[in-house]
Amino acid sequence: MDINAALKQEESKLHRQLTAVRGAITALKGQVKASTASRSKASPTGPRARKTMSAAVRAKISRTAKARWAKIRAENAAGKKSK
Repeated sequence: MDINAALKQEESKLHRQLTAVRGAITALKGQVKASTASRSKASPTGPRARKTMSAAVRAKISRTAKARWAKIRAENAAGKKSK
């Protein structure tokens, strides 16, 4: 194998790695700025704390989702019967 071709391949590989590392650094800088700008209680290095939903809110969401799907199923059944 030609030494110049091997060096060109290695250069290309390193260039891709450098681009990936720079992208990761840019992404991390964006996350740090975003986390310091918000006034959350989460630490910049750890995951954000999850907020809990009350049982009443979960039940309400469940009821509305079931009603929405029942309506969709009814529309689909009506559409199939009319064809």
